[in-house]
Amino acid sequence: MTKPAPTDVAGLSFEEALAELEKIVRQLEEGKGGLDASIKAYERGAALKRHCEAKLKEARARIDKIVLASDGTPSAKPIESD
Repeated sequence: MTKPAPTDVAGLSFEEALAELEKIVRQLEEGKGGLDASIKAYERGAALKRHCEAKLKEARARIDKIVLASDGTPSAKPIESD
């Protein structure tokens, strides 16, 4: 596996965290690294996943506040979820 990434995921943007998470998934799927390295990568991946989920939740909340009313003015009406 590659050198360890910084432990602070809070400072990463959504895109940075997602890219790192995808890299970890590829490495784990390919079976690269030993057991201990794989466990550490999995733990890092779990932290990155939580971070991405939180960023998406924040973005959703911001979007809900920006929804436009039928007359084109901003409205606080939440977006309908699927």
